[in-house]
Amino acid sequence: MTLTEKNLFNTLPLNPATLANLAQLGYLTMTPIQAASLPAALAGRDLIAQAQTGSGKTAAFGVGLLERLNPRRFAVQALVLCPTRELADQVAVEIRRLARALDNIKIVTLCGGVALRGQRASLENGAHIVVGTPGRVMDHLARGTLSLEALNTLVLDEADRMLDMGFFDDMATVIRQCPPERQTLLFSATYPDGIEKLANQFMRAPARITVVATVAECLIEQRFYEVTRATRLPTVAKLLNHFRPVSTLAFCNTRQQCKEVVAFLQKAGFSALTLHGDLEQRERDQVLAQFANRSVSVLVATDVAARGIDIKELAAVINVDITPDPELHVHRIGRTGRAGERGLGLSLASLDEMGAVGRIEQFQRQPSVWHTLEELAPTGSGPLLAPMVTLQILGGRKEKIRPGDVLGALTADAGFSREQIGKINVTDFTTFVAVQRDIALVALQKLNNGRVKGKSVKARLI
Repeated sequence: MTLTEKNLFNTLPLNPATLANLAQLGYLTMTPIQAASLPAALAGRDLIAQAQTGSGKTAAFGVGLLERLNPRRFAVQALVLCPTRELADQVAVEIRRLARALDNIKIVTLCGGVALRGQRASLENGAHIVVGTPGRVMDHLARGTLSLEALNTLVLDEADRMLDMGFFDDMATVIRQCPPERQTLLFSATYPDGIEKLANQFMRAPARITVVATVAECLIEQRFYEVTRATRLPTVAKLLNHFRPVSTLAFCNTRQQCKEVVAFLQKAGFSALTLHGDLEQRERDQVLAQFANRSVSVLVATDVAARGIDIKELAAVINVDITPDPELHVHRIGRTGRAGERGLGLSLASLDEMGAVGRIEQFQRQPSVWHTLEELAPTGSGPLLAPMVTLQILGGRKEKIRPGDVLGALTADAGFSREQIGKINVTDFTTFVAVQRDIALVALQKLNNGRVKGKSVKARLI
């Protein structure tokens, strides 16, 4: 299949209301994964699609499952399994946007870290689509609070990550309770052995689609720097002080290396946090909220911990360690330089990593561009500080708080301008709001002394 930019959504057999909604959302031209997978998905075929995070795969399966939905039937007709709670939340939000043209489509998210009681009540009131993690979905099936008898579409999103996390048996348990005549759509960034095992056991002659990850040369500038064990961490600081990116995702190959990098950067005065498997869900939510709203300049993570996270307008990626997998290198770099913005891909390599660099060159079909450490002179004045600060409000969706309520409390009531307020992230029990650094303390005071949605709230500075 030839993938070009001429693949328009209006060439697909979609109902006019869906096409109008896609156009309103800015979906006119399909991404390569959408153009390759949607015709097969709409034809009812099982599908195995290999594509990186951020390639538009949620719309690729979201549009397909919505076309098969009967809005008048209040039963679970589609199930999307995701590896993590934050990915499930992202997928649910995106499907809600795609479903705006349809009548009263109800989507329920089933993930751990949230009380079962509220989820059970949501399911009792009827749902068309469930998005969840394998363990929690399996829990509801075992309790009899979730029925999949009416299911016609099963989506396994980031299947490789679910396999990495040891979810094969949980996934198999859930799949066995789905009707055998369903459609199964499997999306994965890589292709481990477990994918073939899933396909052989649970899929029917799936169409296989691979969209090779590419780095947009015109938008992403890649630079390599030779380092030693002693100079690796100081070089990360030099890169940040030289390029001064607003937001940087730094990749390490091990959890221990992540901790060492963050400790070094924090000691050097940088606003840096790490993302790893030891964090509780509450801590992970807090870290991601701070990085997404630009209250933290540097997020240090392993590839596994960073999977499922899609941060828009990411200024730079730093490969503190070179990955031995060249395709994974391209996935890392491809997180910057999106939506027409320029990005930096900065990689540090010691002599014993040169073989891995060579494999990256072969995979990308281009030579690596090397720069010297002597070029990295500090620019700007003062330390690199994140432009925003995060305030946390006790109360979220369960208290019916919406982003507009918080924005109104800070602008109409407290007198700040819209430009001084950043991203507002409402979770079930808490709300994160980014404000410009210079107004943080005053904004905190006004929130604690004022009201949100007519009620007094408690807020703190993170």
